[in-house]
Amino acid sequence: MGESLSTAAPIGIFDSGVGGLTVARAIIDLLPHEQILYVGDGANGPYGPKPADQVREFSIDIGDYLVDQGCKAIVIACNTATAASFQILQERYEERYDIPVFGVIQPAVRRAIATTRSGRVGVIATEGTVQSGAYDDAFRLLNDDIEVVSAACPRFVDFVERGITTGRQILGLAENYLAPLQQAGVDTLVLGCTHYPLLSGVIQMVIGPDVTLVSSSEETAKDVMRVLSEKNLLAPESKLPHEALTEDAVMREPVRRFETTGDPERFAELARRFLGSMVGNVTATTLTN
Repeated sequence: MGESLSTAAPIGIFDSGVGGLTVARAIIDLLPHEQILYVGDGANGPYGPKPADQVREFSIDIGDYLVDQGCKAIVIACNTATAASFQILQERYEERYDIPVFGVIQPAVRRAIATTRSGRVGVIATEGTVQSGAYDDAFRLLNDDIEVVSAACPRFVDFVERGITTGRQILGLAENYLAPLQQAGVDTLVLGCTHYPLLSGVIQMVIGPDVTLVSSSEETAKDVMRVLSEKNLLAPESKLPHEALTEDAVMREPVRRFETTGDPERFAELARRFLGSMVGNVTATTLTN
């Protein structure tokens, strides 16, 4: 872990399942030359209903695995895991080994603050994220004048993980979950779970066209690009034949590995809804070298 980082090393991304692929998609779109290693913890997900201590243990196991695989950055592409483990993973990897660690909560909060007109912001998330108070703390830290109304939407993740993103049942759930936010008159709604962008059509229909939806995926990708640039860790772009190659330059297509602790066939089927044909074979992993 103590070796110097290579620009050609992969960016490690993890989530409790497939939801974090919305973050992976944004990173790939913004940084198309980067190698990616994504781990979906299907054996232990969803994280939302689980105690924070247990989620923290899962996060450390995956983080250690990604670092052992040579990743130059760690992206916690899960709101529940960010709430439970962001600080400890920063201490474990960033402070010890200078490997940058990214969560998804602060980027979404910054965007919501910049977007809201009324100062009333809604947050929908898993039970674990809402109970942690991580979003309330982040808003308070950045702008104490923002009024935050949070609602747990525990069954949304189950539907997304089963590949169900439309239909009467999910519409009824959304109407029930979002009613308190409508009554509060929020003008901005943070999708506080990386699974929720797959339900953005239903959520927007229910909450109304005047409410702006905020997803952390693009903002997190921007943070990754900024920090890797500051640390001179961005992967080199493909060069023309006559151009000199640096030691870390990679002329082939970037390698994007997708692994899961759960069922790889099921993961691959769902992952292709997020990323299409760029998801090839999905490897089953037990988080060991």
